[in-house]
Amino acid sequence: MKISFYQLALLLGVVALLTSCQKEGDDPSPSQPAAEYQHVRLLVAHGTSNQLTQITPANGTVTAFEAQYPNAALYTTASGRFAALLYGSQNFVQYFDSGLEYHGDHVDVKGTPKFAAITSDRPKPTHFKTRGTESLVFNDGDGTLSIGNEADFHMAGAKMKVINAGLTAHHGAMAKFDNGTYAVTFVDAASKLSGPHGVKIIDATGKEVSASKLPVSRLHGNATDGTNAVFGVAGGALVVTQSGGQRLIPNPEGFGDIRLGTVLEAAAVKKFIGFVATKGAYFIDIVGNKITPIYEGTDIMQCKVDRAGKNLLLLLTNGTLKIYDLSTGSLKKEGSVIGAPPSADTFKPVLEATEKYAYIALPALGEVHQINLADFAQIKKHKVSAQPTRLVILGHETDDSH
Repeated sequence: MKISFYQLALLLGVVALLTSCQKEGDDPSPSQPAAEYQHVRLLVAHGTSNQLTQITPANGTVTAFEAQYPNAALYTTASGRFAALLYGSQNFVQYFDSGLEYHGDHVDVKGTPKFAAITSDRPKPTHFKTRGTESLVFNDGDGTLSIGNEADFHMAGAKMKVINAGLTAHHGAMAKFDNGTYAVTFVDAASKLSGPHGVKIIDATGKEVSASKLPVSRLHGNATDGTNAVFGVAGGALVVTQSGGQRLIPNPEGFGDIRLGTVLEAAAVKKFIGFVATKGAYFIDIVGNKITPIYEGTDIMQCKVDRAGKNLLLLLTNGTLKIYDLSTGSLKKEGSVIGAPPSADTFKPVLEATEKYAYIALPALGEVHQINLADFAQIKKHKVSAQPTRLVILGHETDDSH
């Protein structure tokens, strides 16, 4: 039996259609979450054990390490490769190396995840900042700074260098400027107000290069873009420039002398954000010299800028997650992601985020939940320990390797 040209063309068309459908069926459906970047890692500290847990979200791998003490305060260095672990009560600082080294267009994997050699044993290490390859710790117990450069992190027996600017012991803060100087807080013994009382600029030897120009009180929390350092103070935000200029951006009308005790920098959009639990989250506009609301309320449990510095994520006490576009201040998305934790809980949930996922450590469940930001209903759960209390993101938002 001969097949006509028309029949042959029709048959080939059906085969092509079936092949096309099969290929489309092999692709992820729109409802499937995109995988996290391969070079993103989570690091989790635990409240009652020395366990330190690394999670690779892209494949769900969970690896345990032994830290020096429980419940370390965790901070990511500016390079994204290392995490600082601060133990204020034990007078100790150590660093963890993810091995993920960024080279602009790809990531090199340097060995295996492990602790770095460098440590510090100054009293009450409390405040951490990082810029470039340098890490800074303010030691509340003696008012000194501890400085470490990543080039020295794996030198056997290495200790963080100490800068002594003659400060008295206090709950202080500092910032590194791009010109190599440091802004540091100090206490004025003659003041009758609660400290710290101001900021001065020192060099790497501790020598003062610019004195305080504006007395303040209750200073706490700060961030820098390398040229400007912004500190939360009673009545507003103190802006200190690397050239020594100082000015106060006053609180909004009716705000009173409440202090924005947490200050964050969103580098991608060149903005600063201030947060205080009794009022909400606010833009600190250092160009227009004003403080304006992003979200006003007394129900914020966690306030974090995402890894890329483009979005602000707020986790509320009822378990609602809100995402704000920091370029405009507009609300992008909101929805319930966890149950409301009991107010009596000692350890509350902790939030961090990449551009694809929010990560929430839940101490009561011993889990870290990975929430797809495109669809809050899609949640992966990583079992880590009995009580995960601290969480940071290491690595880089890329899949490219060398």
